[in-house]
Amino acid sequence: MSSYIKWWLWRLFRSNETKVHELNYLFWECTTRCNLHCRHCGSDCKIASQDTDMPLDDFLRAIDTIPRKAIPREFTVVLTGGEPLLRPDIEEIGKAIRKRGMGWSMVSNGFFYDQKMHARLLGAGMGALTISLDGLEEEHEWMRGRKGCFAKTLQAIGIAAREPRINFDVVTCVNKKNKEQLEEIYNRLSGLGVKQWRIFTVIPIGRAADDPDMHLDPAEFKALMEFIKEKRLNAAPGSMNVTFSCEGYLGDYEMKVRQTPYMCRAGISVASVLIDGRICACPNIDRDRFSQGNIYDDNFYEVWQTRFGDFRDRRWAKVGQCKDCKVFDRCLGNGMHNWHGSCKEVLNCHYKKTL
Repeated sequence: MSSYIKWWLWRLFRSNETKVHELNYLFWECTTRCNLHCRHCGSDCKIASQDTDMPLDDFLRAIDTIPRKAIPREFTVVLTGGEPLLRPDIEEIGKAIRKRGMGWSMVSNGFFYDQKMHARLLGAGMGALTISLDGLEEEHEWMRGRKGCFAKTLQAIGIAAREPRINFDVVTCVNKKNKEQLEEIYNRLSGLGVKQWRIFTVIPIGRAADDPDMHLDPAEFKALMEFIKEKRLNAAPGSMNVTFSCEGYLGDYEMKVRQTPYMCRAGISVASVLIDGRICACPNIDRDRFSQGNIYDDNFYEVWQTRFGDFRDRRWAKVGQCKDCKVFDRCLGNGMHNWHGSCKEVLNCHYKKTL
């Protein structure tokens, strides 16, 4: 099958997904409290957050607006923050979500994730988990802003990787400090039994906006693509699967560094409830510019069904460097998190970095 036909079929699929917009992945920013101080934090969480944790009952009222018949089998609520494990009611949260016939997972820095916590979360029905590892010891702790957190993270990864009852992956933010360590990180994770390693880079938002160490130049970015491509091409059966995240369109690297072609699912199948009740898509998307409503004022499911216009019709993004781009129909202006603040064009073009 020719490349043109493959992309034509993929665009047809993407168009249908957008039209149907079946919600199957819901982030809940259940806290903005955090025990670390990460250099790349998009929400700029602080140890003592000014935001009060959203009460569980408030979130449950929001998801209870979703009709039972509209909940797909694979529907998942993802607890994010901040650090979700700072909530003392984490087990109650999980059980309440499972009681509604929904799956739940969590994104964690792993600091509080020991064997006892693991057992508690499994008992509450957790089905998936993501833990962040951002380099070897010095580089990880430079990124995370806390001495001693590397050992805690490795312990958590080892516990989760040995658990067959959950879908588990490790996520790594590649930057100038850890870009030369990828092979060693790969070997360390493989040795712990990790089966899924997801790699991403950052865009200039949050704490990373003015930090030159956080951003790869085009040559470094292309070297990262080559690393992922090589690992996927030469992967032995049963070895760790390495993928690049859904940040943006990658030109000739598409299908060489991912399982499926690029598609930003924000507002298509992904939504979020933020700490203050705002309804948006992925939590890292500009919450002032693209929030669609608020659970304290609106019916959550009605908002999902009737709003999110900027997410489902991306013609507005055909401006600036995207205006005359020959691959706009494949990219649609890159991931929605690349449109922050008052920017008049996309902040980060992944496609240009791969040329």
